[in-house]
Amino acid sequence: MTKAPLYEETIPPEEFRFISPAEALVLSGLIQASGEKESYFRDTVKRLRKNKGAMAGLFCIVFIVSMAIAGPFLNDFRYDQQITGNESMAPRVPGLEKWGIFDGRENLHTSTGVREINRYAQVENGGQYYYWFGSDTLGRDIFTRTWEGTRISLFVALVAVLVDVFIGILYGFTSAYFGGKVDILMQRIIEIIHGIPTLVIVTLLIMLLRPGILSVTLTIMLTGWIGMSRMARAQMLKLKDREYALAARTLGAGDLRVIFQEILPNSFGQLLVMSMFSIPGAIFTEAFLAFIGIGIPVPLASLGSLISESFRSLTSHPYMIVSPVLVLAALMLSFNLLADGLRDALDPSMKEK
Repeated sequence: MTKAPLYEETIPPEEFRFISPAEALVLSGLIQASGEKESYFRDTVKRLRKNKGAMAGLFCIVFIVSMAIAGPFLNDFRYDQQITGNESMAPRVPGLEKWGIFDGRENLHTSTGVREINRYAQVENGGQYYYWFGSDTLGRDIFTRTWEGTRISLFVALVAVLVDVFIGILYGFTSAYFGGKVDILMQRIIEIIHGIPTLVIVTLLIMLLRPGILSVTLTIMLTGWIGMSRMARAQMLKLKDREYALAARTLGAGDLRVIFQEILPNSFGQLLVMSMFSIPGAIFTEAFLAFIGIGIPVPLASLGSLISESFRSLTSHPYMIVSPVLVLAALMLSFNLLADGLRDALDPSMKEK
């Protein structure tokens, strides 16, 4: 006697059907279903959002930009307002003073030892003043001046990006696309400009112009695009002989069409990352020029000039230098983190396997 199988399942014939080659590829996992297919932009954004460092940098940049816009209007002080008698007052924040922190007290180091003082109790109507980051040696609010100075740094960052885009990319593309004597001549010009120290260029500009944002802007315009032009030249040399560029020229496309419609879109990712990396360098250049006294003139404020002014009171009133240093460091670090994340997100070779 034959025993019946322990498990038997009968599939009706109507459940069977032929599948198309596309469905077979989807079922095998080689491609995504058409409804789930993601564009290159969405895929880049998705991978960028997974980068915690880049997201932290982006959040920090948005916060600093928001404070640069709204910060100078959050209290009743102007960035150039001097109040006699309110010099060198320690930070005092409403609400936190009840907890014994940021209540205006500071430890003053004297020849006889350390002495705790509260300048708010020594000035007339001191209870009505709240300097959130303290006041400087001229009685100006450091909070307002810090965010006013951040505007200058962000303006310099914007100038650096525009210079990279409109001068660096165009110069590098032109040099590599036409090649030959044109490339040799244009590269020798870059070497001459790059061989002149930035400090010498700024000094010459100050002799012709008054120290200020114009001289700093012209300095960045004269030298800040060299790194981008070299990157653009390298991208053009790599892509100008690709099949799509040769096909466009064969079909009668002009030089401008080949450069801006064929080469530029395929090198946009690398050039964007290079622009992001150039922003911290431009911000540091402005801060350095202001620190040595040939940047933004008083009473205007920049992060570099604030650091320079506060450095003289570092030993007696260290709180004066804390806020501009932290904002400058956070700004430069955030742009570096965001640029690094964009590089990983835009580079196809960095895709997760």
